[in-house]
Amino acid sequence: MTRQQRFDHVLAYFRDHLPPTETELNYTTPFELLVAVVLSAQCTDKRINQVTPALFKAYPTPQAMAEASADDLFGFIKSVSYPNNKASHLAGLARMLVSDFGGEVPSTLEELTRLPGVGRKTANVIQAVAFGKAALAVDTHVFRVSHRLGLVPKSATTPYSVEMALRRYIPEEEVAASHYWLLLHGRYTCTARKPHCPNCPLAAICPSRETPAP
Repeated sequence: MTRQQRFDHVLAYFRDHLPPTETELNYTTPFELLVAVVLSAQCTDKRINQVTPALFKAYPTPQAMAEASADDLFGFIKSVSYPNNKASHLAGLARMLVSDFGGEVPSTLEELTRLPGVGRKTANVIQAVAFGKAALAVDTHVFRVSHRLGLVPKSATTPYSVEMALRRYIPEEEVAASHYWLLLHGRYTCTARKPHCPNCPLAAICPSRETPAP
């Protein structure tokens, strides 16, 4: 099977069986999405959705959050991973949004990655979800599933190289959806420690599938 055929098979399955879904994080504005994605690094969406309602009620806009200190924010997010760093990032990015972007979340990769706590992965999520751009964020799930399914070569050892390898074969109009298709497949089926190969609809073409002992 060629790599193009592999992509065709995988994308056809996702296209036919999954909606063009987006993030499982709860948000109502680009600013709320940005905050939630920054908080979600190395943490579950479920946990983030538990802490953001109170945070967003207290600080609904960049202007409101820019008035807060990192210590103020810490009290709202202390149950997430790395709360000290993330509180500092949120305070810093809110102030930069106000001072450099008129209180609006920017839409380009270059501008987004200027914000404290925002790397390429986070910026790609914001571009895809908030602004409808063909951006593909590579998180741990996308990285793992892409390799296990043989969608990317073994030489793709960084998130950026995986992103570039995937984009060679994914149609522009499905780039954003493909991030969530691969992510959800990794989150619920092709899990890190014990992948559910017997129940995986892609097992037949997966070079990494685990077969039961005879």
